[in-house]
Amino acid sequence: MKVLVVGANGQIGQKLVGLLQDSEKHEVRTMVRKEEQADAFKEKGVELVIADLEGSVDQLTDAMQGCDAIVFTAGSGGHTGPDKTLLIDLDGAAKTVEAAEKVGVKRFIMVSALQANNRENWNDKMRPYYAAKHYADRAVEQSSLTYTIVRPGGLLNEPGTGKVEAGEMLKRGSIPREDVAAVIFYALDAAHTFNRSFDLVSGEQTISEVLKNI
Repeated sequence: MKVLVVGANGQIGQKLVGLLQDSEKHEVRTMVRKEEQADAFKEKGVELVIADLEGSVDQLTDAMQGCDAIVFTAGSGGHTGPDKTLLIDLDGAAKTVEAAEKVGVKRFIMVSALQANNRENWNDKMRPYYAAKHYADRAVEQSSLTYTIVRPGGLLNEPGTGKVEAGEMLKRGSIPREDVAAVIFYALDAAHTFNRSFDLVSGEQTISEVLKNI
């Protein structure tokens, strides 16, 4: 399938693009916001489109024409205020869902945050971020899309181990970004992950073992 990675310039996005590019069963199209972000992907021969999550839904529908799946791994980043969190992590995600439904792209994977579904467990210092993720996830769940929502714990820049734990009520933990990308890659065409949401941290079992029991 052809996969559009929204937020391809982010750290998880870049790792996922690499997996997709090396894959024999998937193709990848990257979506970035700025022309200067496109150069690295052009050098690698990756198909790309420039579109802004703060732009129109029509701009997003144009970006995803011809794709079979969408991975939303975009975020406003840790150095922006609640305004950008609202516009990117919530409204940008909701517009991407709306655009996917308009175009007829059915498969959708959302990268969320650990326990975003459970208000009682939100980090008080990051409540606007968790609120944005909470309602973005709801938009996906209430859509007509075949979704998977991955809620990773604290993100690490360490090499992946290929060993994870997934479930509905996990304790706070961390996970390498490389492993999050691998889980997304595995889930793309794994029917047992369809219309499922789960927390994700490092664990003791392989990705395939864990996700088969989601």
